[in-house]
Amino acid sequence: MLKTLRRVFSYARPYVAYFVLTLVFAGAGISLSLAVPVFIGQAVDCCVSPGNVDFHRLGRIVLTLGTMVLASTLFQWLMSLSTNRLAFMTVRDLRADVFAKLERVPLRYIDSHTKGELTSRVINDIEIVSDGLLQGFTQFFSGIITIIGTLIFMMTINVKIALAVVILTPLSFVVASRITKASHDSYMKQSKLRGDMVSFAEEMAGNQKLVKAFVYGDRAMEGFSKINADYGKIGAKATFFSSMTNPSTRFVNGLIYAVVGLMGALGAVGRSSFIGVMSVGKLSSFLAYSNQYTKPFNEISGVFAELQNAVASAGRVFDVLDEEEIPDDSDKEKLTDANGQLSFKNVKFSYSPKFPLIENFSLDVAPGQRIAIVGPTGCGKSTMINLLLRFYDIQSGQIIVSGKPHTDYTRDSLRSSFGMVLQETWIFTGTVAENIAYGVPEASREQVIAAAKAVHAHGFIKRLPKGYDTQISEDCGLSQGQKQLICIARIMLMDPPMLILDEATSSIDLRTEHRIQRAFTKLMEGKTSFIIAHRLSTIKNSDVILVMNKGSIIEQGSHRQLMEKSGFYAQLYNSQFAS
Repeated sequence: MLKTLRRVFSYARPYVAYFVLTLVFAGAGISLSLAVPVFIGQAVDCCVSPGNVDFHRLGRIVLTLGTMVLASTLFQWLMSLSTNRLAFMTVRDLRADVFAKLERVPLRYIDSHTKGELTSRVINDIEIVSDGLLQGFTQFFSGIITIIGTLIFMMTINVKIALAVVILTPLSFVVASRITKASHDSYMKQSKLRGDMVSFAEEMAGNQKLVKAFVYGDRAMEGFSKINADYGKIGAKATFFSSMTNPSTRFVNGLIYAVVGLMGALGAVGRSSFIGVMSVGKLSSFLAYSNQYTKPFNEISGVFAELQNAVASAGRVFDVLDEEEIPDDSDKEKLTDANGQLSFKNVKFSYSPKFPLIENFSLDVAPGQRIAIVGPTGCGKSTMINLLLRFYDIQSGQIIVSGKPHTDYTRDSLRSSFGMVLQETWIFTGTVAENIAYGVPEASREQVIAAAKAVHAHGFIKRLPKGYDTQISEDCGLSQGQKQLICIARIMLMDPPMLILDEATSSIDLRTEHRIQRAFTKLMEGKTSFIIAHRLSTIKNSDVILVMNKGSIIEQGSHRQLMEKSGFYAQLYNSQFAS
């Protein structure tokens, strides 16, 4: 826990000025509020008997009290303002670091966690850290100052009663520590279940068409209800323990208050020589200080309960920050003049050692060739693309790009040499022009329009309400084919020397496919292209067709050559046209 707390507060170090201001304002505000009971006691002593009231002195005391209360309130407000600035700027930096970290972790980390869980860590968990740790700091610090200040004031009024209060105080700590220990595990489990719930809800909400099409609503509700029920149970358990803290410490504080009242009353009526004589005003002041002294223990115990939840959430955030990053390769050569020549030399790769995938894979690709990769699901087609772009690194062998191993180049320059069009289109919220210029943000409007015309997208774009300035998003109403044409225009504008088309036409109709195929023809002119397709009619004109099965190339050749062999490819091709 201490290690986690140190890491959180290390993010607050750049804003130490706000921390200092918090200390100054807290000290001033609480000091003024602690002086109030002294004047209240003096005011009581001004009117202890009928006909014996010092109105002149009482008026001055009331005026002083009013001024002190207003000043104390102002300082308390300034303290809260400084603390909020400290908290918000700290978690802003923490959230920025986590988001930046997600840009640097290997793709296998992203693939092994749901989007909902990662989103929960970036947003929900960091918000809990802000509320539980940084915002709770105000209560904790104010409580400590109040405890010390009231103890000093009580000592000046009556040392013996003050010592009795100090002796009884540890009971609050004992009760709070026992309850806090019991709630820690519950908050850890609650934090994990919160991530699971966000992930499940995002998954179901983001795929409502499929949920409704497969009549999965009831089962989805059952799954959510189970997670929700588990979250409710563990949340109730955690809340029960944390809610026990405050009333338990209040009970102990009530006992302390009763002891102080009894001892003070004995002193006020002169019935205890051990305690000494106290005026009614001083007894009033002492009772007020006793109440102020015990109150922070309740607040601090509440902070401890929130602290458990915040530490659990902070642990999840730092788990992301502690993940292994992609090694820095900025000192390596930049691939600036790729000629489209590629070779795979005895490549071996698997996502898990228990499940071998690609073994002893070799292939030579000449510049400008169109290489089609076909085969059953799970044979390793898309994995080839992951290896080419170094989303995953091979276990052994080499991939040669333009005469050198692709590990000799920086990842950014290697990936910039490829243009990739996937089956799943990605349109971000922005204008059509901004979407097309995603890879070349400095492109002129004329270049954007030229790229759209080249892939036959200009016509439908001009029919949009604001043409190229129309705001679009994933669910803006564009058809799948129109989104795909925008993605192709994006690659056309980049004009990379090598292309990857991964199932780019598998989810659109035949008419749209013909339009997109014309766009691909224009796009692939003079470029080395890798085409992954299930619809074999789209790759008949490829220079080389690689037929993969279980991670290995089992057949290789042109469409005509493979059909003449009457092998695995011929069976796949004929099966798509069988009646």
